[in-house]
Formats: sequence, C-alpha cells, structure tokens
Amino acid sequence: MAFINETDIGDLLNRRVVLFPNNDPRPNARGVHMIALINSFLLVFVSEMGDKTQLLALVLAARFRKPWTVMAGIFVATILNHALAAYVGLRISDTFSEKTMMLILAASFFVFGLWILVPDKEGEVKETGHFGAFVTTVISFFLAEMGDKTQLATIALGAKYTNTVMVTFGTTLGMMASNAIAIFFGEKFLSRIPMQWVRRIACAMFMIFSILILIGYFMRAN
Repeated sequence: MAFINETDIGDLLNRRVVLFPNNDPRPNARGVHMIALINSFLLVFVSEMGDKTQLLALVLAARFRKPWTVMAGIFVATILNHALAAYVGLRISDTFSEKTMMLILAASFFVFGLWILVPDKEGEVKETGHFGAFVTTVISFFLAEMGDKTQLATIALGAKYTNTVMVTFGTTLGMMASNAIAIFFGEKFLSRIPMQWVRRIACAMFMIFSILILIGYFMRAN
C-alpha cells in the first residue's frame, strides 16, 4: 500500500517541489507528489468514517433531499478549510529545524492515532443557518471542520509533505469519498460497517506514519 512506500522519510520531509514541473531534474519528484496525494486521501478517508462531519452529511442529506447539492457544499467547504490547513502546515515546517519538525510530526501522528479511536457522538452534530441546501452545507461543514481531527491531520500532512496543492487535493477527495457513502447509501449502510475496526485501521495508519518518521529521524541522526 502507498502509505508505507517511503524509504527515506527525512528526504521527503524537506523536499520543496513544484506541482508537475516541466524540467525537474529529480527522477522521483512526481512519485513524491503521488505519495502525498494517496497518503492524504487514505488517512482522511478512514479518519472521516464515523466522524461528526460524516454524521452531519447524513443529517443534511435527509433534511434537504438534494444529495448532489449537499456534496457540492461539502466540496467547497472542505477545499477552503483544508487548503488553509495545508498552508499552515507548510509554514510550520519552515519555522522549525528538520530534526525538530520530524519529532513534532511523529508525536502529532501518534496522538492522532489515539484520538481516532474515540468515536464522535451524534449530539456533537450541529447545523448552522437557515439558508438553502448549498449555503447551509458550506457554512456547517466549514465550522464543523475547525479544530476537527481531519483538519489537524491535514495540517500535519501539509507540514510533512510541504505540498499544499496535493495534500489539499488528497484530503478533499478523502472527505468527499467518505461523505458520499453517508449521503448516497444512508444510515442503514453505515450501520453495517464495523466502525470499531475502521477506527483501528486508521489508528494503525497514523502509528505507521509516526514510526516511519522516527526511523527517518534516527537514520539522519546517525
């Protein structure tokens, strides 16, 4: 799987790459882009399963009966929120030294791994405003994502890969895919998914990221 295809974490952490360059001399630059995209997608997709924003998608779809409009609102809210988060992560990576940043990221992914095991409650879901389906979804989702685990994970991914565009694209696709399950298949389908195991898989993925970053740290220290 793509999320373990990282043989040199320290090198990847400090790359500053331009999206799809025409004359990039590094032979694996595009591979780095794809790793950022795929890993961002996978981590957010599994993190979003059972999250309060997925429950919010279910509520909004049931209320407005306009699934594609709700999906469009989720897309706009997510891409705005996660672009900001990925950019913050990029700026954070410029603030600290390489080794310090690696330790911060390792600790962050470890904490996210533990946090993901705690399920959100339906009581945490809140709708905002009395507008139409699109505007209500945009506002509700943007506010619900503030301080949420998927937003904080996006900040960490932005700091790790220093590629705002690919991280934003990957995390947005992950959010869209996860919420599409809730919107188009509904609560009955979601109830059949073993969320406890989904959370355990997500936890394992975050832990693997943390371990790989620590391995890269100690390799560079030696």
